[in-house]
Amino acid sequence: MNLGQWIGLIAILLSLYILWQIREVLLLMFAAVVLATTLNRLAKRFQRLGMRRGFAVLLSVAIFLAGVVGFFWLIVPPFAQQFQELTNQVPKGFGRFNTWLDALRTRIPSQLVPYIPDINSLIQQVQPFVNRLLGNSFAFVSGSLEVVLKILLVLVLTGMMLADPLAYRKVFVRLFPSFYRRRVDGILDKCEVSLEGWITGAFIAICVVGLMSLIGLSILGIKAALALAVLAGFFNLIPNLGPTISVIPAIAIAFLDEPWKVVAVLILYVIIQQVESNFITPIVMAQQVSLLPAITLIAQLFFVTFFGFLGLFLALPLTVVAKIWLQEVLIKDVLDEWGNNHQQETELVIVSKSPGVDDNWTAENPDINEKPSIDNDVLKPEN
Repeated sequence: MNLGQWIGLIAILLSLYILWQIREVLLLMFAAVVLATTLNRLAKRFQRLGMRRGFAVLLSVAIFLAGVVGFFWLIVPPFAQQFQELTNQVPKGFGRFNTWLDALRTRIPSQLVPYIPDINSLIQQVQPFVNRLLGNSFAFVSGSLEVVLKILLVLVLTGMMLADPLAYRKVFVRLFPSFYRRRVDGILDKCEVSLEGWITGAFIAICVVGLMSLIGLSILGIKAALALAVLAGFFNLIPNLGPTISVIPAIAIAFLDEPWKVVAVLILYVIIQQVESNFITPIVMAQQVSLLPAITLIAQLFFVTFFGFLGLFLALPLTVVAKIWLQEVLIKDVLDEWGNNHQQETELVIVSKSPGVDDNWTAENPDINEKPSIDNDVLKPEN
């Protein structure tokens, strides 16, 4: 390798290191891009109805903010009340369970008594963990403040991009060579359409899962059924893992009422998850975004490992965008053209070395199919 190649290699490694260090900022920027793309597509729909651009953008932002405020208004007050009740009922539940275990010890053979767990010993083992958790309350508050600041950053970036999306798009396109900019612009169009498809499919799935959860929880008589249903729909944005996370608060609230409701809630969420996986996702999401289930799960594990919870939440749109860029750039523009370019170069070399053919034939006749016929003896190697 010469000096120029070494400098290029060092520059690439340095760029990768810088990108790795600012990976969280890049992820927040991507979140802002997804949100700005969503609101921009909604504003364009309003513009088709005859509304001006400024009013359409303001209406889109107002709908988004109303949705966010409504989400927290439905979720936070019921859960705050239920959490307070949960902290009072959990010790009572442990006491009743301990009484039941004591009665069980008197009815079973003495050989089996040592295998029955002791609630008091379990509480003593958990006590250090609880103390450590309470001791880290300052870290929790600081982490919450960090989350709030990140959300504000995403909202500010979204507002800036939404004000003039075409200018930011031109800046991104100009980062590529001039001969490839039109191609990049077309790839961005495909990314925008795919993100819109994912958002549409996700919104339909959220509404269906939320409605099914609301009906089921209401029939079972679970408290805060509306809040739990909204939460189940929201966590449905996280494929595979979201439904498992959403069932935890539902089981905790069901525990406050009757023990049998815990089993009923668990069965309900399993049924909803089966319906969502076997009917909603194949019918809705497959038509909007074609992603293999294994690819989705691998992408979730990858992004949650390197980016944390935000990476898990944005794993699907990131995978959608990455799939388009790999398919268009790596597969179509590089791999699919690799053999064709090599074959054309080989034919040009053979023609240029053929005797009896004018040296300027290649420049004057760029179409390979119109070249004159070549005698087979010409292709024999020289002695």
